[in-house]
Amino acid sequence: MNKILTLIISGILCISPAFSQQTKEVLFIGNSYTYGNNLPDLVKQIALSFGDTLIHDSSTPGGATFNMHSTSAQTLSKINQQQWDYVVLQAQSQEPSFPPSQVANDTYPYAAILVDSIESHFSCTEPLFFMTWGRKYGDQQNCQFYPPICTYSGMQQRLKESYLEMTIDNNASCAPVGMAWKASIAMDSTLNLYASDNSHPSIYGSYLSACTFYSTIFKKSCIGSTYWPNGIDSITALSLQSIATNTVLDSLSVWNIFNADFSFTQYNDSISCTNLSTNYESVVWDFGDGYFSFDENAVHTYTAPGNYTITLSALTNDGCLLDSIFSIVTVVSTTTAEEDNSVTKKLIKITDVLGREVVPNSNQTLFYQFNDGTVEKRIIVD
Repeated sequence: MNKILTLIISGILCISPAFSQQTKEVLFIGNSYTYGNNLPDLVKQIALSFGDTLIHDSSTPGGATFNMHSTSAQTLSKINQQQWDYVVLQAQSQEPSFPPSQVANDTYPYAAILVDSIESHFSCTEPLFFMTWGRKYGDQQNCQFYPPICTYSGMQQRLKESYLEMTIDNNASCAPVGMAWKASIAMDSTLNLYASDNSHPSIYGSYLSACTFYSTIFKKSCIGSTYWPNGIDSITALSLQSIATNTVLDSLSVWNIFNADFSFTQYNDSISCTNLSTNYESVVWDFGDGYFSFDENAVHTYTAPGNYTITLSALTNDGCLLDSIFSIVTVVSTTTAEEDNSVTKKLIKITDVLGREVVPNSNQTLFYQFNDGTVEKRIIVD
């Protein structure tokens, strides 16, 4: 016999992890651009300086392409090794900068295969593309065949285009390391981010990359980290931290990083909310007065004066990941007529946590939406 447990929702989780200590488990897939200067450990040390924890592993054979990784026993074994929070995907340094038609044939299909392998193992894992940097003097090896990559700026532009296309096509996120490098070079071209081969990173380049990854993975500023490797002074470290933080956090939507965000306009007791979240699957609005909405953009009218907290909760990766943001509004007076208690309360629809209409099943959390605007959270147990 089934028993229905009924709870009137009093609130949705509204504490964003952005200001709390976090633990992330990350697999890095790439090549020497990733293993040079032990980039994953640099990210780990920055995280530790803020009280966060990074557990990581890598599959980074030199010169590896996405094609090679897509059939690599080592890479596939590590993907299936555990339930990762993120799997970082870094292509061979030149391949995403080639002509669009060539990249579409030789790179994109294997990026998609890797993402499919990641999500087939654990749908909650977020694929994270590692946008790399252009070579200091462009790709002189292939310049004669494709002039746009003859310079650093031209090569960097093609890398940006290809990595963002892979990010969007695969519903993934992007760590904009290459854009952080571009900002650093524009700010101070005398700070050499490159090793002697003008391709691989110096310790400055790797530290800037690590700062960018920290802000991408933890969605926090890395400004003020007390960790920097030997060979970097504190002033330079702070500058690189600032560049990385600004590159990532000022443009979360550009990099398709999962994030809850909204804006609203208020007219007396009426609130119109616009969803600005990125890389999400569904949203839940909590208006702070017992009313909820699953609409993409929501409109609500308050029935009594007071201070109310509007919370937007965004969900992604089959509901595994949740991010929330809130704003407080003040209603001074209301124009809404008193509720007509004679109106019969009727059920409109039943949805799951992702806002999809469903038929009630046992051991499932459901939301019952009624015509009077109320929502009830119910759990049916055997």
